Amino acid sequence: MTTQELTTKDAIEQRHSIRKFKNDRIPEEHILALIEAARLAPSASNTQPWRFKIVSDEETKLKLVEAAYHQSFVGQAPVVLVCCADLHGYFEGIAARSQDFGKEGALEESMVRVLRERAEQLKTMNVQDLAPAIAFNVAIAVEHIVLRALDFGLGSCWVRMIDEQKIKEIFGWSNAMHVVALLPLGYPDEAPAPRKRRTIEEILLD
Repeated sequence: MTTQELTTKDAIEQRHSIRKFKNDRIPEEHILALIEAARLAPSASNTQPWRFKIVSDEETKLKLVEAAYHQSFVGQAPVVLVCCADLHGYFEGIAARSQDFGKEGALEESMVRVLRERAEQLKTMNVQDLAPAIAFNVAIAVEHIVLRALDFGLGSCWVRMIDEQKIKEIFGWSNAMHVVALLPLGYPDEAPAPRKRRTIEEILLD
């Protein structure tokens, strides 16, 4: 498969949720290019809490189908990315990054102090209570993947209807790993019409 020359605008306009995939294998270098796109995403205090599990074997994909309430298309995709947030890594990262920002002069010293205080507050909180707030960082990284995938002719579909506990059990993960979404990837075997979107006027606040 050859890559396509797309502008960012093209990618945004051409992206559709794909639920039918061809059986064609995805080259490993393309998968790694998608992970690289995620790696470069922005995150709060540069904590980079995203973690990804690449799943391509049929047995594990079938387990993910069950954990996704039997959404069969998840298992039909050649590759499924399990997109996660490392909660403990986030705590460690926010403290370390506050030091970096101070040294780099990226933030005023008063803001660096706020970050340090925030890091101390986070240590006293239940990690599961913080999971939704940390997950938005992962969502940014996943969207980088979704858009970059179009360069390789790949389709994808966000899957949030999941049994997180079942997915953790599949891989033996602790509660420190929060599963944000599944992302099936493959060459589209359908061309769905664009769904209706709200107008600009409808989404702007007075």
